[in-house]
Amino acid sequence: MHCLIYGAGALGQAVGCLLAAAGHDVVFVLRQRYIDVLRAAGLRVTGIFGEYRVEPDHLTLWPDLHGRSGGRFDYVLLTTKTYDTATAVAEVAALDGCLCPVVTMQNGCGNLEQLSHRLGEERSLAARVITGFEVETPGTVRITVSADSVHIGGTRRGEIPAAADRLAAALDQAGLPSRAVADIHQSLFAKLLYNCALNPLGAILGVHYGALAESTAARRIMDAVIEETFAVVREMGGSLPWSEPEGYRRVFYEQLVPATYRHRPSMLQDLEQGKPTEVDAMVGYVSAMGQQHGVVTPCCSLLAELVRAREHSAGIHGPL
Repeated sequence: MHCLIYGAGALGQAVGCLLAAAGHDVVFVLRQRYIDVLRAAGLRVTGIFGEYRVEPDHLTLWPDLHGRSGGRFDYVLLTTKTYDTATAVAEVAALDGCLCPVVTMQNGCGNLEQLSHRLGEERSLAARVITGFEVETPGTVRITVSADSVHIGGTRRGEIPAAADRLAAALDQAGLPSRAVADIHQSLFAKLLYNCALNPLGAILGVHYGALAESTAARRIMDAVIEETFAVVREMGGSLPWSEPEGYRRVFYEQLVPATYRHRPSMLQDLEQGKPTEVDAMVGYVSAMGQQHGVVTPCCSLLAELVRAREHSAGIHGPL
């Protein structure tokens, strides 16, 4: 299998390393500072799914897609931050000879819609990833936690595209538990619930996920976020695996948070590194969709503004 991974940060490097170690041909598109490190040291993945390594001479590293040919690829995997989605989709769409499926593996909601609008439904797939990836040292990514397998699906509810089946099988065999699903929208909304409840509050307070669940005050905030997100998803016409917020909260506190107890929020990691966060694809998305559909979301809206205030106070002004 020939894969192009566009935006190879922690997630992209880990997925690419596993696929390359399993014998697949992988091209990474990533920032020059990462290219310099990987050319010198190679790429390694450690953590809960085992140890994997790809030597420098087996890595194909591109700084961009300018002048490249894309006819060889079976998949393009988008692993950029959500604020770079429009740029990524435009560059992939312009890649000469590339007609393969493109898969958004990003956080938040709205990415698959951008992909489908530009490339069409047949080429557009999404993956819900609810696994923690952290750059431990340059060239080494640690997989820290996982609440569930990767879900992969297409734009049409009730259908599993053959391309989703093939990719899920390849990732699963490479060491990242994955499966194809008939309703990726439901999976993405379920992840939105999880991310909105934990990520922004953890970033604001500067703590890992488990610490939030141990605080009565933090639980009240997270419960309110879950209620608001449920209401917005319903008003949008979306579905969730749980009929009521109470059912989700039981799974959230009893299964999901314990499984990812020590994970540090991606928003917190971004703030610490002086990078913009993905707030607009999480609680910012819920707030915006709430306004559009007439659902009041005071807690999500406040959390979104607090994260933006933290960005501003840190001197972070828009995508880097």
